[in-house]
Amino acid sequence: MLNVGSLNDGFVLDHIQAGKCMEIYHYLGLDKLDCQVALIKNASSNKMGKKDIIKISGSLDLINLDILGYIDHNITVNIIKDGKIIDKKKLMLPKQIVNIIRCKNPRCITSIEQELDNVFILAREDEQVYRCKYCEEKYHRD
Repeated sequence: MLNVGSLNDGFVLDHIQAGKCMEIYHYLGLDKLDCQVALIKNASSNKMGKKDIIKISGSLDLINLDILGYIDHNITVNIIKDGKIIDKKKLMLPKQIVNIIRCKNPRCITSIEQELDNVFILAREDEQVYRCKYCEEKYHRD
């Protein structure tokens, strides 16, 4: 069994679907952070069978929780202080996401105006469907 050292202060992203930690690493820009980041892939889990875990030393404001909620709102965020979990945050699908996905409609204003933010609004929470704010192009998260 592989043991990864405990985290004294920071946060742990737990219950990540197995194989998704590198996608999350990329989306959150963890490579740009100047702190310790540990990725654990395919850890044993009674609840999920296998799961990924990301441990990050530092403050929770280092990451965008909306991005995390968009990727997988079932991820648990454990806040660690002095080696103990002091809080757990449940994520939700964000009502609006900005510059996380791009509109694929070639006639959308965001295709012409490159500096314009790509803004998507949650249209159907039960199906995780977002629509472009400008052209209403549908985007479904798989």
